Amino acid sequence: MIDKILLEQIISNFREAIRVVTINKVRTFLTALGIIFGVAAVITMLSIGNGAEKEILAQLELVGVNNIVVTPIPDEEDENASEDDEGAKETTRFSKGLDLLDVVSIQNNIPTIKAVSPEIILETYVINKGRQNSVKLIGVTNSFFQTSNIHIGKGSNFSEEHAVNAASVCIIGEKVEKKLFPGESAIGKQIKVKDVWLQVIGIIEEKLISEKAQENLGIRDLNQDIYIPVKTFLVRYKDRKIISDEPLDFSGGGMIIIGGANNGPKKRIPRGNYHQLDKLTVQVNNSNELKSTAEVLSKLLKRKHNDVLDFEITIPIQLLKQQQKTKQIFNIVLSVIAGISLLIGGIGIMNIMLASVLERTKEIGIMRAIGATKQDVILQFLSESVLISIGGGIIGIILGIVASYGLELATGIETILSLNSIILSFFVATFIGLAFGVLPAKSAANKNPIEAIRRE
Repeated sequence: MIDKILLEQIISNFREAIRVVTINKVRTFLTALGIIFGVAAVITMLSIGNGAEKEILAQLELVGVNNIVVTPIPDEEDENASEDDEGAKETTRFSKGLDLLDVVSIQNNIPTIKAVSPEIILETYVINKGRQNSVKLIGVTNSFFQTSNIHIGKGSNFSEEHAVNAASVCIIGEKVEKKLFPGESAIGKQIKVKDVWLQVIGIIEEKLISEKAQENLGIRDLNQDIYIPVKTFLVRYKDRKIISDEPLDFSGGGMIIIGGANNGPKKRIPRGNYHQLDKLTVQVNNSNELKSTAEVLSKLLKRKHNDVLDFEITIPIQLLKQQQKTKQIFNIVLSVIAGISLLIGGIGIMNIMLASVLERTKEIGIMRAIGATKQDVILQFLSESVLISIGGGIIGIILGIVASYGLELATGIETILSLNSIILSFFVATFIGLAFGVLPAKSAANKNPIEAIRRE
């Protein structure tokens, strides 16, 4: 019975609150602006945070959680260097470059290694049925599909026989299949890549890779590549380790004498890209071994390369963690801004409600004179405060949803709305109205009804 009376009283108070706040619509709206923008900021911030978290997880899947990437540094010294510099460069050590021998050394000498995946990349073209398309031809081992989290959707992987005998076979991306064989399966078909005919034995599952991920992580769209065994690449296409029988071209590298054998210093010509491999992905057993393995790997390669640092080692997961940390800082800043906005909104509500108490002293006096208790007055003014907050919160939720979608369309930043963020924002808005409405409500309840009427 008591609960029913209390419920009727609350409903009655809210009806009266609706009447009061709708009398001054403009003032009510201006009072709620802080809550509106604060709630909108909270929802937008949480949607950006959810989108960033999803993006980080997707990128982790792309680069591999336990991967270390080794990339070669081609010799691109400036030919216009000063003579003083040339004298110093004369003593530069010779490096054999990143090659398959390094792969064997890594596998045999570092126990924390799970898999090693070499890659050789060639920008070329593929011809099928008279159509020519630009593609990337990638020489790989079967470890590549493991370290890159790639699965063969149709067909099969390279066999041991394919790898040993440099067989003319390939695995293609799904987009390549759609371009070259629209409406039909490519398995078993022949395609001509540059001057070599290759038989398609497998199609990789399509892997969604955003342009942003490609740019930030330096990865390719794997769906548009053609993969062949690394030995097939070296035998049938190009091996930078093999000396060409073509006439000497000094632009490729080496040492020449300027002005005769004894006249002037030797001039060093850049060797260009003398590395046999274009990329080396090393997968370790446990993520906590990444840093130590990278240090051992660096020392091993430096020793193999005659103390020449012509390679770069990166740990993608560390880059992603740094990126995630930056985004977390950004979210914290947004949270602070949203919190300040909500605080200002709450102060605005309290200020307007205190002004309302002064304006409605006669009304308060009459309420007390006809039997209203202090609790009744407190509930009445709290109802008005909470109503303003809830109204501002609802408008803020709508604005936050619109802002989240608008931000994604305008900037390309992925945003993900969640029901939890909307519910949280609603309860925060309600709490703000309740917390900042207490002081005005108590002030109204403590008014002396007789003095209030006399002042009027």
